[in-house]
Amino acid sequence: MDVSGASAIVTGGASGIGAAVARRLAALGATVVIADLQVDTGQSLAAEIGGAFVRTDVTQTAQVAAAVNTATDIAPLWACVNSAGVGKAQRTIGRDGTFESAHDLEAFRRIVEINLIGTFDMTRLAATAMSRNEPDADGSRGAIVNLASVAAFDGQIGQASYSASKGGVVGMTLPVARDLSAAGIRLNTVAPGLIDTPIYGEGERATSLKARLGDSVLFPRRLGAPDELARVVIECLTNGYLNAEVIRVDGGIRMPAK
Repeated sequence: MDVSGASAIVTGGASGIGAAVARRLAALGATVVIADLQVDTGQSLAAEIGGAFVRTDVTQTAQVAAAVNTATDIAPLWACVNSAGVGKAQRTIGRDGTFESAHDLEAFRRIVEINLIGTFDMTRLAATAMSRNEPDADGSRGAIVNLASVAAFDGQIGQASYSASKGGVVGMTLPVARDLSAAGIRLNTVAPGLIDTPIYGEGERATSLKARLGDSVLFPRRLGAPDELARVVIECLTNGYLNAEVIRVDGGIRMPAK
């Protein structure tokens, strides 16, 4: 699938994996709409790659629709990457036996709302816009890639909400791909392992932490680079025979309980 001259949307595109994907899509000739809450970094990256920025909270359907409309106003929408996501660590029960110390239910809902429902909301609206495209020679009208996590399979202690949300992204891959096949739209999921993104912070402590985490990777013993993930995402978008797959990109890590 050729994205040159098309528009593309990347949620969470202002930093980390999303930013790496946005740069690669732009290098292939797509005009990228960065849908993110980080205004300064999002606008800066959009200017750098000749794209557009739309402040987008993926839990707000009107804002999701605005990002899709911005993309289709630029050019036909042929690619969408859902990279927006957040995490929270909290055990299911507390240590004192009280209901109040159990996992914050609103926090659980919030993680699922962003990581799973937000991903589905953008998927359904972006795919609707893609369904209006003229098909290419292969009958394709577009492709979508969702970002999950190895936590969908190897959830650690305290990751109930995060693992549930990412497990949901994995679980909807096949049925949504089946739904979209009638319109000539492919959908795949990429599940990153430990990736070197701004979430770890900066400075000596962050460097030390990343080194320790890297030692737990099978090989190579380091964190992954955002561009290593981006390359797999781009392959999922452009390879017309990749569909309904969940691909781990994790250096072979299998996360321990803690």
